[in-house]
Amino acid sequence: MKKLLLYIFLSFTLISFSQQKLWKGYFSFNEITDVCVSENKVHSSTKYSVFNKDMSSNVLATFTSVNDVKSDEISAVFQTSNNHTLIGNKNGLIIIIKPDGTTLDKVDIITDVPVPANTKKVNDFYEHNGKVYVSTQYGISVIKLSNFEIESNFYIGNSGEFLDVLQTTVFNGEIYAVTRTQGIKKALLSNPFLYDFSQWSVFNTSAWLSIVTFNNQIVALGNDGFTYRFTGNVAQQFSVQSASGLKLRTDNTYLTITNLFQIVVYNQSFSLVNIVNQIPNFSDSFTCAITKNEKLYIGTTRNGLFETNVANPTVFNSISPNGPIEDYAFKVTKTTTDLWLTHGNYDRTYTPNYKLQGISVYDTNLGWEKIPIAEVQNALSLAAIVQNPRNLTEVFVASGHSGLLKYTNQANPILFNETNFLESQQLVPNFISVRINGMKYDKDGNLWLTNALVDNAIKVLRNNNTWQSYNLNNIIQNPRGVHYGNIDIDKNNTKWIASYARGVIAFNEKFNNKYIIINEENGNLPSNDVRCVAIDNRNQLWIGTFKGLRILNNIDSFITENELSTTNIVIQEGDLAQELFNQQVIQDIKVDGSNNKWVSIADAGVFLVSPNGQTTLRRFTKENSPLPSNNVFDIEIDEVSGEVFFATDKGLVSYLGSSTKGSENLEAVYAYPNPVRPGYSGTVKISGLMDKVNLKITDIEGNLVFETTSSGGTVEWDTTAFGKYKVASGVYMVFVTSSDASETTVKKIMVVR
Repeated sequence: MKKLLLYIFLSFTLISFSQQKLWKGYFSFNEITDVCVSENKVHSSTKYSVFNKDMSSNVLATFTSVNDVKSDEISAVFQTSNNHTLIGNKNGLIIIIKPDGTTLDKVDIITDVPVPANTKKVNDFYEHNGKVYVSTQYGISVIKLSNFEIESNFYIGNSGEFLDVLQTTVFNGEIYAVTRTQGIKKALLSNPFLYDFSQWSVFNTSAWLSIVTFNNQIVALGNDGFTYRFTGNVAQQFSVQSASGLKLRTDNTYLTITNLFQIVVYNQSFSLVNIVNQIPNFSDSFTCAITKNEKLYIGTTRNGLFETNVANPTVFNSISPNGPIEDYAFKVTKTTTDLWLTHGNYDRTYTPNYKLQGISVYDTNLGWEKIPIAEVQNALSLAAIVQNPRNLTEVFVASGHSGLLKYTNQANPILFNETNFLESQQLVPNFISVRINGMKYDKDGNLWLTNALVDNAIKVLRNNNTWQSYNLNNIIQNPRGVHYGNIDIDKNNTKWIASYARGVIAFNEKFNNKYIIINEENGNLPSNDVRCVAIDNRNQLWIGTFKGLRILNNIDSFITENELSTTNIVIQEGDLAQELFNQQVIQDIKVDGSNNKWVSIADAGVFLVSPNGQTTLRRFTKENSPLPSNNVFDIEIDEVSGEVFFATDKGLVSYLGSSTKGSENLEAVYAYPNPVRPGYSGTVKISGLMDKVNLKITDIEGNLVFETTSSGGTVEWDTTAFGKYKVASGVYMVFVTSSDASETTVKKIMVVR
């Protein structure tokens, strides 16, 4: 990917983590990757988050990108004796959560270990005598607990090569390491030359998966499905056999063996205590397990962490925090009352991933609810979502392979497919694929959508519940080979449709089915692969393509013209002129209440630009904000609150913006925070405004300290007198007048310094 433009880096303001109160995380805690215990807590990790439960108070604490745990992909979690949480990642990153909740990123493995980047995974942590032994894909790294610095690295292959070490333990003054390909190796822990591979000997040449010290013996899980205890060098098998062994864990009271479909617990006499083959009502596989205080904690692949009694594992309590089905967030939509999230996917060419998955729905009062797989009519690759504006109980969900789902009150799903009004692609004989993507309601309450790979590519569900199709054979070449992106509809009822390899298709049935194609050849597009379109508040069409941005300056020109041409946006930085988002892959564009544009760039985060695109107001990346990933698939804006949602491949987060849609009157104007308390460094937001109101703020004596005209429904005040100095403690009056002076209101703000 080409480098982002210089002006972008010059013009945006970094968002410090002191502002994280503006961010929220909506993460899943279902896909457990590891579990460990400390004296009073059980700690667990998912791919992109960590949480713990206090065993005495039952209080749950979560750690995500919103509080600086920005993982690559978490592979191991460990609680040290000095109450630090170590989080190991697939790329070698180690994140340390300190007892006060602050974090520290250790990048030594990433930057200093001379092995390929894809061979630095952290497999396990083991603590002994003030040091933590980190098992990795290349060997063993030793971290000192006193300062968390890496003391040394051991490369213990037979010839000194890098060797995948799965787990370590210490017994009788020797360190034992289970390796993926060279059996179990050991060395004298007091040997000052452990960095020398020749100081390590082979303890056992068989294939092993895991190793612990339990009841004063070495215990190892074999690749043959059995677990063995060692007397000297002699291995004695004692466990039941189970395929797909994963790992051993012990709290020194019990030994827990985790297999893919079985958890086995033994006591210190190596007598079988219990076997768990399934958690009732959950069809799932296991990932990890451990015991503590007579409780058994089991991590699963899709349903989170469960707690049960070691002696009587009949009742299983889910102790994962509430969250969506999974972290892979593909499309997000804010309805009137809820937030809907789908987890499907398609690639650049709109080829679906054929994934069967439920839908996650967030209710402010109830939290996350799930529409399970059983209630999606076997529809695959669920993507775009839209609410019926004339019947708020109805929500439609597009499938990239199976058609269109209609829900009423989040239930009673109806699937529209090739058997009822929609059409299947006809490129491959006997292969049924009904590919629905872009959806948009027009002002008359008709639902427009695209049906890819068929002649009748434009469909509409009329407000009287009848269907109609429009044939594109005479509009674009070979419509049976075309996929489509999103749709936006303007005030004239013209449909603007993004397409893969055909540019933008503009269509209006009210003008004798008129259409215009905007592409590279006749519309000045940088690419015919159009990823998204968005109409702003000034009747401009913003077009995001695979190779940059273009603007159609007046959508009304569709009515009078037969050809339309777009322009780029040129930014002047001193003597340097640059094209906005030149050659960048634009994945989504959303327009907020102030006509600012939120733009997501593939692998480069999100930009907020001014209405004309000349100024970058914000830039959010994984590096400077709580975004968990720079790959933002979808952006959604709550027009009432100003909250902006970012759906990424590593989770859903939101930023509380200040641009909201203008209200119809001034009855619900309010200011927050109010009062402004000592130490608060943010802005005061006055919301519930009509668009283009005149707003003045004065002190109690009538001295003017701030004045502006609103754009949208919210205005921000930095609590200064025209930006010169912070105002003193006191009561400040907010006078609001509509643009036609027909409505007025007065509010008060208390400032306490």
